[in-house]
Amino acid sequence: MAQPKGKTGNPNGRPKGSPNKTTTKVRQWLSQLIEKNRRQIERDLKAIEPKDRLLILEKFMSYTVPKMQSVQAQIDFNNLTDEQLDNIVLEITQNIEENEC
Repeated sequence: MAQPKGKTGNPNGRPKGSPNKTTTKVRQWLSQLIEKNRRQIERDLKAIEPKDRLLILEKFMSYTVPKMQSVQAQIDFNNLTDEQLDNIVLEITQNIEENEC
């Protein structure tokens, strides 16, 4: 008989962040496939147009190079003291001067 909705046979479940077995097996298989066919892949890449080659390399990079994330800071200047505001202005002007050199 099936488990009732919301119940599980393993209350602890899989540890957070751990991949499931199928994902692990597929990743291993793909890694082996790429490793065994590395020379052929390189030949194929050399044979295509530069524009297409760059598009493919860009897709490969998305799996190896971490993506940059934008960072946004919001400061409520009304809640800062005059001293804190002066420190912020000083930091900004020093950074600008250093980058100009």
